[in-house]
Amino acid sequence: MTIDDDIATDSNRADPRRHVIAPAPVANLPVVLPPEHNKHGKPLLLKYGLLLIVPLFLVLGVGYWWNHSATALPPGIVFGNGRLEADEIDIATKFAGRIATLSADEGDMVKAGAVVAVMDTRDLEASLQKAQSMAGQAERSLDEARANLDQQQTQLRLAKQEFDRTSTLVPKGYATAELLDQRRQQMEAALAALNAAEARVGAAEHMLDAARHDVDLYKVNIADNALVAPHDGRIEYRVANVGEVLAAGGKVLTMLDTAYVYMDVYLPTGDAGRVRLGSDARIVLDAYPAHPIPAKVAFIASQAQFTPKAVETKDERDKLMFRIRVRIDPERLRARAEAVRSGLPGIAYMHTDPNAIWPPQLQGSPSP
Repeated sequence: MTIDDDIATDSNRADPRRHVIAPAPVANLPVVLPPEHNKHGKPLLLKYGLLLIVPLFLVLGVGYWWNHSATALPPGIVFGNGRLEADEIDIATKFAGRIATLSADEGDMVKAGAVVAVMDTRDLEASLQKAQSMAGQAERSLDEARANLDQQQTQLRLAKQEFDRTSTLVPKGYATAELLDQRRQQMEAALAALNAAEARVGAAEHMLDAARHDVDLYKVNIADNALVAPHDGRIEYRVANVGEVLAAGGKVLTMLDTAYVYMDVYLPTGDAGRVRLGSDARIVLDAYPAHPIPAKVAFIASQAQFTPKAVETKDERDKLMFRIRVRIDPERLRARAEAVRSGLPGIAYMHTDPNAIWPPQLQGSPSP
């Protein structure tokens, strides 16, 4: 390599913006080129980095604004995070048996008393027929015992009349004392037979009552094999299917009681101690942020507990929290049962001062 070539090479190294590469002998290839720059002189990495950082700052800013707006409440109002819940009711079998029919499925709205499933009751129906036959036989036995009682009453009257006549004849000498003793024994025997007949009537009546109770019991058991919804609500899960054999207490369906909807939140001691049962509250769901739902404080735990992992708190240093339940008015829910959803996250706001005024964004809303 010549001296001129060395000078050109040093010049290129000193100024990276120059793209002139001195020719090199084939023996010295390949030649390492400097990294490519854009026309503005900025690295491509910086350009793409800015595209990622700007949205990130926007998200953080929106989150800060939301948290700041949520905590910017007038005095006398506290809040906590939670999820909307509804009471779950398991519709289960009373007896072991096979599912015959299902008349409800997941997502269906059902009314209280509606039949949602029927168990196979052929064995109970056969037992019912047997009990009815036994009841009929007990009725006939009772009729026979009553007829025998009438007969013994007649025998006793006759024996008493003969004894009375003999008693008047003995003093006159027209009857012997031996005959009088016989008449007395006959009367006593008739009285004993009458007592026995009365006892048989009582036993027959008890047997008839027992047979009738058996009939009623089988009728109740057959009726209990028709599974009904205890409250108005929505079927959440179908646990079993037609034809499956379940043990006693086996779950068939699980429903949500749409009349008992609530949100459990956790508050630190300072806030929980100022909340009272029956205090006015508002529930704001993430799905409906513009529609605060009026509610009431229905439960305050008497003992503190460690904060569950799924609950977000405004102060991470508060480890012991009190569980508070905020419940929506059942009358309000009755007209909006179709809109009830379980598991929706949101925030529950509560009054610690009954004279506190709700801010405009937490005023009661007629919907959802």
